[in-house]
Amino acid sequence: MIEASQTALIYERLREAVLSLELPPGARLSERSLEADYGASRTPVRAALMRLQSDGLVEREGRAWAVAPIDLDEVAAVGEFRESVEAAGVRLACERAADADVAAIAELLAAFPPDTDEAEGVRRGADFHIELASLTGNPFFSDAVRSCMTRLARTRWLEVRTPESRQQAWQEHSKILDAVRRRDADAAASLLIEHSRTTRDRLLQSLRADRRTFGAHGLRVVGA
Repeated sequence: MIEASQTALIYERLREAVLSLELPPGARLSERSLEADYGASRTPVRAALMRLQSDGLVEREGRAWAVAPIDLDEVAAVGEFRESVEAAGVRLACERAADADVAAIAELLAAFPPDTDEAEGVRRGADFHIELASLTGNPFFSDAVRSCMTRLARTRWLEVRTPESRQQAWQEHSKILDAVRRRDADAAASLLIEHSRTTRDRLLQSLRADRRTFGAHGLRVVGA
């Protein structure tokens, strides 16, 4: 039981450090160092690293571990998948969502305006998309979107670095939700697709233009 709780604690702390880029792509991770840092044995440390590996956030390098590089092909592929899932989901949301549930997401947006900081911007942006998917009443939609958000979390930190980008995302979220409130499925899907593509394209362009930010091992470009 103690090892299970230690695994959960180590996993959450390492996950936050990786997603926030405190541990940058390509950073080496030593099991022994982590054991000392967390006062834990090898078993919970290794279990936490294996969970992070399943999230796509770390990878094995022989007997060692490293923070996984940001893979531009994966970013593009996940964005494409997410777009398809969310567009279908928002159409169902327009048909099925209760007014009270739509109002609850509106309150979520209002409670965290666009001048929030980067960390909160990432979390609340993910919450918006997951909650929007939950309006379908089908848990497979929200599970799929949550998985995509985990895969894209590090790049989303980069995307919301400027107040202007956070302002734009907040405005686009508001427009999507307004379309859902009006039960305008075509408009909601169109706005969501536009939001997804502009965000993805802006991010990929930024990453490709400044590969030096991540060093030699921090950015994986396949076929780019």
